[in-house]
Parts: sequence; C-alpha cells; structure tokens
Amino acid sequence: MGAPILALLMSSLLLSIFIVSIQIRKFRKIGLVVPDYYKPDLRKIPTSGGISVLLALFILYSAVAILEALGYQQLFPPITRLDWKALIVICFFGFFGLLDDFTDVGRITKVFLPFTFSLPLAIELHPNVVFLPFIGLVDFGVLYWLAIVPVYVMVTSNLVNMHSGFNGMAVGLSAIVIGFLLAKSIISGRDTIFMLTCMLGVLLGFLWYNRYPSRIFEGNVGALSMGAAIGTGIVANGFLVSGFVMLIPHVANFLMYVYWRIMRKLHPQDERWRAEKFGKVREDGTLEVPNPLTLKWLLPYHFKMTEKQVVLTMYFFTLLFCIAGFFIDF
Repeated sequence: MGAPILALLMSSLLLSIFIVSIQIRKFRKIGLVVPDYYKPDLRKIPTSGGISVLLALFILYSAVAILEALGYQQLFPPITRLDWKALIVICFFGFFGLLDDFTDVGRITKVFLPFTFSLPLAIELHPNVVFLPFIGLVDFGVLYWLAIVPVYVMVTSNLVNMHSGFNGMAVGLSAIVIGFLLAKSIISGRDTIFMLTCMLGVLLGFLWYNRYPSRIFEGNVGALSMGAAIGTGIVANGFLVSGFVMLIPHVANFLMYVYWRIMRKLHPQDERWRAEKFGKVREDGTLEVPNPLTLKWLLPYHFKMTEKQVVLTMYFFTLLFCIAGFFIDF
C-alpha cells in the first residue's frame, strides 16, 4: 500500500501545482483579484483558488478510475464507494462556496442548505455507533446518518472557513489535519484513503502558491471544500472524538467569535466590540489588529508579530492537537 499511496500523493501534488499556476495567470488576466489587506501595498491577488482544488480532484478520480478499468489497479490505492461519496460531498460544498464567492446566498441558506450535502455519504455509513467520553458506546440508529453526520460535516466546513484570513493559514492547517487523518486511516485500516491522499497532495501543491506571500487565495470555494474533506474523512472512519480533538483550535476560534458577537449585541456603542473584518500592517511589518477575539488575532493583539509568525504559531497549535487526536481510537 505504501508505494501506491506515495505515487498518488506525488501525482496529486504535481497536478495541483500545474493547475493552480494556470488559474493564477487566467484570473490575473480577467481581473478576478482581491486586495491582500495584510500587505502595505494592498496588492491584488487572484481568489477562488479552490476551483483548482476541485478540478484536480476531478482529474485524479477520473484518471485512476480509467486505469482501474484497464486493469492497472496496483498503481494507486483503490477508489472505494465511500471515496466516491466523499467526492460528491466535497463538490457540493465547493460549488456552494463558489456561489458564495460571487453572490450573497443569504444567511438562512448558509445554515440549512449545507445540512443536506452530506446525506449521500451518511446513508452509506454503518454501524451507527458513536463513542462518547464518560458514557461509552451509544447506538444512535437512523439519527446518526440523518443528523449527526450532516451536522458534523457542515460544522467542520464552516470551522475551516472561519479559521482563515492570513496567507497560507487555512490551507496549511487543513493539510496538517488531513495528513494526520490519512496516517490514522492507514494504520487502523479504515476507509477514504484515496480521497484523503488526493486531498493532501492537492493542498500541498496549492500551498506552494498560497504560502506567504500568497500568489492566490483559496476563497470560500476552497475553504468549504477543505472543511468538507476533513469532515467526511472524520465521519467516514468513525473518528468523531479524535477528529474533534484535532479541530480544537478551530472550535476555540469559533467560540471566541460567538463571544464577540454576543458582546457586540449587548454593547453596540462600545468601541471594544466594533465590527472589524481586517487588521492593518505597521511600518515594521508587524500586525495591528482591532481586538483579541479570534484565535489568529489573539497573539498579535498582545505581542508584536508578523503575519508569517502568526501563521506558523497556528500551525504549531494545530499540530499539537493533531498529535493528541492521533492516539485516540474513536
């Protein structure tokens, strides 16, 4: 299994690098760019790079499926039924993110429509038993695929989308989580190895252009696709508890955001809770952020840090929790 996985990983990485380079040139030419608010010159950067992620996945799945049909199954890991369903879920979230990149889909739509995206995967998952800390194994029956799986994947995709904003941050964090999920799946003999390998290679290739200083942003299409891949990798392999541990920094970021929203509602005139989406860059290159109420703003609010330093710190935090989650069975 080792050589086929390595071959798929390298193929995914190289294909991603090739496709993303084309998208950067095309999007610059047609003007699909947005400002990078954390650069002094507010340079314009191509966005919606997640399109390349989805395109690379399509090509990889199609190419390997053709090779399997021709009898070359030994070259790459096999594509299982769950791998195909995972691709469907990722595409649903990705296309929804693409729509959100270019139009306002509405708050209600963002909450309820993504709930249905995971159902094609959920109905394939058996048994419906979940380990809950301090309780033990609980059989949720039909509630597992009707509620737990869709909610888990939907929430995960949004957690990834929210925990972003700096060059290479969301993509790098997602690559770390997916890398640990892949290793955990291989060692425990679980499923979706093909999907996780493809996604890891594609994200590493994308990160080549997305790292500081970014030459392309992932956009909502990329963030939601990555989050969906993480969510499907977790639920398809029964890693609900260990997956949650790996995502604790993302959860902490969400809880900080909820606290900010509550305080802003209670104290609308207080400058401490003012609505600010972006910070600024000082002359010395360090970040000036309006509050400490998202995880990426917490440290630069109290200490002088550059964007690159903050991103590396976020990598470190997620790495620690991924190591912890790796040793949890469920």
